[in-house]
Amino acid sequence: MDRTIRRGRTRTWPRWHRSLWYHGAFYLQTWRASVISTFLFPLLYLASMGLGVGHLVSAHTGLVEGRSYLRFVAPGLLAITAMNLGESESMWPVLGAVKWVRTYHAAVATPLEPEDIVLGKLAWVGVRLFFTGVVLTITIAFFGALNSWWALTLPLLAVLIGLAFAAPLMAFASTRESDASFTSIYRFLIIPMFLFSATFYPMSQYPGYLRPVVQLMPLYHGVALARSAAFGHAEVGSMVLHLTVLGGMLFLGLRSAKKNLRRRLAS
Repeated sequence: MDRTIRRGRTRTWPRWHRSLWYHGAFYLQTWRASVISTFLFPLLYLASMGLGVGHLVSAHTGLVEGRSYLRFVAPGLLAITAMNLGESESMWPVLGAVKWVRTYHAAVATPLEPEDIVLGKLAWVGVRLFFTGVVLTITIAFFGALNSWWALTLPLLAVLIGLAFAAPLMAFASTRESDASFTSIYRFLIIPMFLFSATFYPMSQYPGYLRPVVQLMPLYHGVALARSAAFGHAEVGSMVLHLTVLGGMLFLGLRSAKKNLRRRLAS
């Protein structure tokens, strides 16, 4: 009787959790290579921008939107790290799995479906984003740059921000035959968003004609959400807009990734 119940419970597990466990097991063998880019680089950015540049900003202009430059820039760096982690996990690794190493072809030879591969991959990216968000939130708190208990939601926001980029990029990467287009994505999308999403200076410093362009950038919505959580105040309408944009990117990217990967693996 107990054995029957246990078997029944085992069958309730979704198939995509096998893909999740695969990524987790693989990461246990390769985690050392990601420590510097995931944790050390954001810490160095925070120290250099928040303390180094922040000292100059404080000496010449004073506060930025009523707070020190360190407090202003720290939540944005969390959003940037989430974006970078999401895109780095969803371009070359996905192309390699469908083109070079053909890991996904091996996976669909098992009971896994392409949809399971997508969900397992994005679930793993979400796990990494959450724990990275936890570490960065603790680091930001250590620097004294958090002013609200809403900052406890920062790891969850990191998951949303990162997956909002990971899902569409996974959908795109699963259709590529080479990585030539990835350089253009970095040059014309990732780097401009890194520099011009109101991360390092407030929206009031942009010329009026550029502000609507900045507000169209997905990272801007992630930065705004992280900053609102860190400071504990925001307009409900603005929060709904930011969440809708990022949630919409995730939803559409997820649908496209499932469709594109199924077509790619069937060809």
